[in-house]
Amino acid sequence: MSTPKNKIKNSSKKNKAKKMVLRKPNKTIQNKSARLKEVRIPEERIGPQRLQKILAASGLGSRRDMENLIEAGKVEVNGKKAKLGDKVTSSDEVKVNNHAVKLIFPNRLPRIILYHKQEGEIVSREDPQGRTTVFDRIPAIKNYKWISIGRLDMNTSGLLIFTTSGELVNRFSHPRYSIDREYAVRVNGQLTKEQMDELVTEGIMLEDGIAKAAKISERFTDKENSKNFWYDIVVQEGRNREVRRIFEYYNLSVSRLIRTRFGPIAIPPRLKSGQYYELNELEAEYVLKEMGMLEETQRRFKQIYWIF
Repeated sequence: MSTPKNKIKNSSKKNKAKKMVLRKPNKTIQNKSARLKEVRIPEERIGPQRLQKILAASGLGSRRDMENLIEAGKVEVNGKKAKLGDKVTSSDEVKVNNHAVKLIFPNRLPRIILYHKQEGEIVSREDPQGRTTVFDRIPAIKNYKWISIGRLDMNTSGLLIFTTSGELVNRFSHPRYSIDREYAVRVNGQLTKEQMDELVTEGIMLEDGIAKAAKISERFTDKENSKNFWYDIVVQEGRNREVRRIFEYYNLSVSRLIRTRFGPIAIPPRLKSGQYYELNELEAEYVLKEMGMLEETQRRFKQIYWIF
């Protein structure tokens, strides 16, 4: 029995994530968001910008990626090979890998979406084995490219942030900013109080250096009926499988790992597994203020107060 062509076509498509549906915010928030959406900073106030920063802001990748391209001699400015430290304006002609690039200067708020990653999904644009990637799940965007802020391994779920701003990626990811990454962890077994204190005060030696927790606490667990214990742990580095390796150091096996917060952004309670939510302009502005990317000195927020 033959299979209809349309069924074959549909089965090859990746299932897109569903958008989290919210009630409309009040008129005050709607009006503020609308004004922020229209704000543009005059170019004369911005001035010449570092090439790697503008390439990242134009959605071509992270700032580190752009620095690597420049060092590899794959970027030209006005027909000449670029070098690190070069500055550009909107009148300059820039090519990457011999292709002209439309430069986008940071005169407006970046777009930011939050995605509740599911286990089994890969944080990569392509996978040779054909497995589902998070970029298959999130919505496409015109004239830009979504950049993931950090990564989660295939077996880790929870908060994953995407943005159009390479500068914002740098603020979240660069070690010098020491941004909190908070996880909920379920392990088979239990840490002692002495081990928890050691993690926060002295740290432990892993194969790639000392690992410390900025904070760790045990959640309530029915100790009489369960051998599994939940912990909330905060680390400030993005090393590969760091949280899993911390618990493995104490011979504890991690069975669930969920990222619940990254910097000022906590995963919204209504954001279910496999759903995404795009921040409105007011929320995006709060994130930039928290990350030190806006000049105005206003009251700081410990976390975003979502509008639903």
